[in-house]
Amino acid sequence: MTEELNFKMICDLTTSVLNMPKGSLALRSRKRPLQVARAVAAYIGRLEQNIHRTVIGKELNRDRSLIYHYENTHKHNYATCLVYRNTFNKVYAAFEDIDKTKKTFNNDDVLKSHLLQNGVIESQKVQVCIEIKSGEAVCIIKTSYFDFSNQFENIKFAMLNHHYKIKIIDTP
Repeated sequence: MTEELNFKMICDLTTSVLNMPKGSLALRSRKRPLQVARAVAAYIGRLEQNIHRTVIGKELNRDRSLIYHYENTHKHNYATCLVYRNTFNKVYAAFEDIDKTKKTFNNDDVLKSHLLQNGVIESQKVQVCIEIKSGEAVCIIKTSYFDFSNQFENIKFAMLNHHYKIKIIDTP
């Protein structure tokens, strides 16, 4: 997945676990439950997925410097603030449950055949390449500008229950 999609998934998970409206983490409210939920989601994004601070800041509608603050204060908040600790434990446990069920690939050929069997089609006219990494395996799907969005959606559907990262390579 891209970093944006990964962090959106973390935000959606956080809001659903804490019974908050979807998208509420991006609101400008400074209420305590929202502040704690934002800090927890940002820290999990940095800790587990190594998502860049600007991506997290953009999704939370905050500056990236606040993400540094969340990282630096996590240890202190976890040790001293009961609300933060309980929220973090609850969201992190849900994240771990989802994360454990996802699989990875160890072989490039197996990854490519999995993608081709699940609706991904390589184009004869190569204008863009999509690189998919899952575990130790790397696969490149060649496509055209016209068919790019269809293939991107097909890849997301095929890799739904797998750990993966997508990188777009523009061919000359």
